[in-house]
Formats: sequence, structure tokens, C-alpha cells
Amino acid sequence: MKNLLARVRKGYGKKLVSIHLWNAWLVLFLAVSGLILVGGFWRELLGEGRVWLKWGHTALGLVLLIPVVYYLLLAAKHWKRLKGKPAQKANVIFVLALLIGWLLSGVVLWQFRLAGPRAANIALFIHDLLTWIGLPVIIYHSITRVKWLKEPKKRSIVAEALPGKESSSTAGHSRPAAASDAQPLYTRRGFIKAAVGAGLAVTLGPTFIRWFGRAMQLPGTADYAASNANALVPDPLPLPDSAPPIGGGAEGSFRVYTVTAIPAFDNSNWSFTIDGLVNKKLTWNWEEFVKLQREVQVSDFHCVTGWSVYKNTWEGLPLSKLLDLAGVQPQAVTVKFYSGDGVYTDSLTLDQARMDDIMVAVMHDGKPIPNQLGGPVRLITPQMYAYKSVKWLNRIELIDEDYVGYWELRGYDKDAWLPGAKRV
Repeated sequence: MKNLLARVRKGYGKKLVSIHLWNAWLVLFLAVSGLILVGGFWRELLGEGRVWLKWGHTALGLVLLIPVVYYLLLAAKHWKRLKGKPAQKANVIFVLALLIGWLLSGVVLWQFRLAGPRAANIALFIHDLLTWIGLPVIIYHSITRVKWLKEPKKRSIVAEALPGKESSSTAGHSRPAAASDAQPLYTRRGFIKAAVGAGLAVTLGPTFIRWFGRAMQLPGTADYAASNANALVPDPLPLPDSAPPIGGGAEGSFRVYTVTAIPAFDNSNWSFTIDGLVNKKLTWNWEEFVKLQREVQVSDFHCVTGWSVYKNTWEGLPLSKLLDLAGVQPQAVTVKFYSGDGVYTDSLTLDQARMDDIMVAVMHDGKPIPNQLGGPVRLITPQMYAYKSVKWLNRIELIDEDYVGYWELRGYDKDAWLPGAKRV
């Protein structure tokens, strides 16, 4: 073992430079892909490509373990060289803590089904927090310490030579100019440090503030209703249990995921239909739909990417009662749901669709559901991950065969049950 460690540590200086370089590229990809995965604009642009980006992010996140382990093998020798340098020691501890924290929280998110929603939600918060704290430091640290930046010939911008003197570049000599001949106006390393620091502060600062506000539920940071682009009238009047909400109001913040641009609706372009293998095809316009008798339920909302919103007070129509209104024909086995975005679809078995808590929701915490959160009408499936909870729901079709939904076709499990769910 000693011989093996000795071979690994041989030439450790060059190996540390290599670790910095690889770490810089890995963290750069993880940083960019991570910001894309949480950014609404990129979600719309990527569509199904988001699945492959997510898997690439996960795979390279695991690859990040290699430079961490490699460094730990060199750490004892490196630590001796840092004797009397407390600032550099603190930097090493900080970076290692960040990388290990990212890895551990990332593994929990990767194995979210085993971990469960509570653990995944905590891991996602830690993962995000470490990103906002550590990302600027890691990128700054890695970019400003690669080998070529430490070579004076490559990093110095040389001032004009003093009168009567010639620098090496004008005299044709290979030696560097003497200190009396020229003074560096600004090193390339210093310039890059300033540029990287300023760029990160400008680009990440506002995003961090928005994320922190939503995570801490600060007033005004997640007021989707204020920017609701739907214009349907009249507004549904909330039942007494919705206003104020019997659940006390949602705890947590929604992250807006969509595979298209977020649609908006008004009375002229919205309707709701139940058709297919039913005894009576039903179609409502908005004025008719809001007159249907609604009910209220309190339930948690869990996304497959790790975040959750607890104690939501939803108001809407139990799906089973809508199916009874239409009359389901005996040969029907699957309920297919269509999104008003014209692209997204998903399905439940007929038995699943008749679960008591499956709801076609119209209101959230006593207010109309805004278009960012899937309004005016969306499906709610509390026992399943939210990719089953189709947003902008405007059509339900009864069919006599199995149906595989949008994300299931692109790698998600058809079985969307939460751990501990009341399955049927």
C-alpha cells in the first residue's frame, strides 16, 4: 500500500495542476447544465432534451468523484507543503466540503425514489445552496490557478521600455526584461480574476436572490397570481374551505416546468371536453364549467426532480364524479389526459382515475390557478409524482388500450407512485 501511495504521489505538483484543470471543466459543465435545468426559458427550449441533459448532469456529477478521491490520495503531502499557510488550508477545506456536499446531495436526488420526497427536498435545497455559495468560488479558483496563468511570460502586459533601454522583445533576446526596463501594468491573471469575479456577481447574483426568496417564501417572490396571463371571466368563487385555505396555505415554492411556451387562455379559446368511450360526450365552456359543484382537498405536491410543496388547498371536481357524469363504457380501461399546450399528454388506469383524491382542480389556496402553474384547470394526483398532474387540462378521453405519456416515452417510469402511496 505504501509503495502504491508513493507512486500515486510522485510528481504530485503536476498532478495537482491536472486536478485543477479537470475540476474546472467538470464544474463548468455542471454549473451551466444545472442553471439550464432550473431555468424556465431553457426548459421550454429544450423540451424532451431536458431528460438527456439531466442524465448528463448526473453522470458527470458522479465523475466529479474521481478528482476528489485523487486529491485525497495526494492530500497528506499537499498538507505538509501548506504548513504556515492557514488561508490556503482554509480554501482546500472549503472546496472539499463543497464538492463532497454536492456529491452526497446529488446522490440522494439521483436515488429520489429510495430516499423519498422529504429527503429529496432537503437534498435539493442543500444542492442549490451549495451551488449558489460555491459556484462562483469554484469557477474563480479553478480558472485563476491553471498552470499557464502562473507563467510570467504569458500573464504579464508589459509597459513601454524606459528611454535608452530595450526589452527582450525589441532586442531579440530570450531573457525577460529587467525590472528597470519595464513594469507590468496589469497581469493577465489579475485581469481574469477581476473579469471572472465581476461576471459571476452580475449573472448569478440576481438569480440567487430570486432563488433564496422563493426558498424562504419571502413576500412577493412567488406571487404567480399577480402575473397570471389567463383572462377568463368570471372568476370562480371560492368555497368557505378555500378562503382562507383549510391547509393554512401552501408551504414551499413551485418550480415552473413546461415542454412548450406557457400558454394563456380566455373565454374565446378555452373549453373542456370528456369524450371517447363514454355514454355521453360532454363539453363545457368556461362560464358553464365554473358552475359545476366543486370540492376542497388538502394535499402535498411532489415533483420527480426532488422538490415538494406541502399543504396545498386545491378546489375542483373529483375526477371520478366527472367520469360518472359522462358514463364510462365497459370496454374503457385507460383515461387519457390532454394539455392545452397541444403537446403534453399522460394517462391513468381507470382504477387509478377513480381514486378519491384525483382532482380536476380550478383553484389553489383560494385563488384561480395561474397559467404558470397549469391553470385555469389542471389535474392533481397526490399519490403520484407531478408529471402525472397534467397542466392546462382541457380534454379527457376514455380509451380501450394502454397509453404511454409524454415523459414516460422519454425515460420516466410509467409507474409514478410515491413511496408509501395508497396504490390501487
